[in-house]
Amino acid sequence: MADLVIATEDLRKRYDSGELSVEALRGVDLTVAPGELVAVMGPSGSGKSTLLSILGCLEQPTSGSYLLAGEEVARFDERKAARVRRERIGFVFQSYNLLPRSTALQNVELPLIYAQIPRDERRRRAARALESVGLADRLAHLPSQLSGGQQQRVAVARAIVTEPAVLLADEPTGNLDSHSEAEILEILDDLHDRGATIVMVTHAREVAEHGTRILHMLDGRIEIDETLRASRAAPVPT
Repeated sequence: MADLVIATEDLRKRYDSGELSVEALRGVDLTVAPGELVAVMGPSGSGKSTLLSILGCLEQPTSGSYLLAGEEVARFDERKAARVRRERIGFVFQSYNLLPRSTALQNVELPLIYAQIPRDERRRRAARALESVGLADRLAHLPSQLSGGQQQRVAVARAIVTEPAVLLADEPTGNLDSHSEAEILEILDDLHDRGATIVMVTHAREVAEHGTRILHMLDGRIEIDETLRASRAAPVPT
């Protein structure tokens, strides 16, 4: 499984609150190869966001195995888990999560600051990431000076600036109008065409169909694993 980006076996997650126990994941077996764009669909409460949180090392499973690029995530201490989240996983959220008083460039630089990349290098890489999402002329703009679609493009640039092993996107077009949604999907398609590995949660079939596979979740399980097309195998150029 060392050549897989993601491999889970019998992944389970239970939340306990007093006498109440909720099984969010009930034995998820999943593999994601380099260059795949996997869309995850399902009704509210199906477990798709919980699965994404575990894949992003934001939560630990109750039981089961999760290998990220061949490494068992359960063996990570908090310091290594934080480093993996920072350097090997890119996150794109529905709500953008940008710092309101920081410019687009400063927001994209943030993961590189945590990674202790020298100032000139991180600014060069952040500017290049913003250029790749069509915002080369918006480096000094604050989030309040950008449209929703532009803010999400900043979020995508921040997610890819560390050249992560996998990009995790949670409803990345959920807050956008149709024009901005098309722009974000075009960017994700371009990243995928260049070899990026992406796992994306979405409620919209038309968004999911940009993937190579669609996973249909229900009651904490993957009910259907639907293959749409071949994945890209080439790595993203650095």
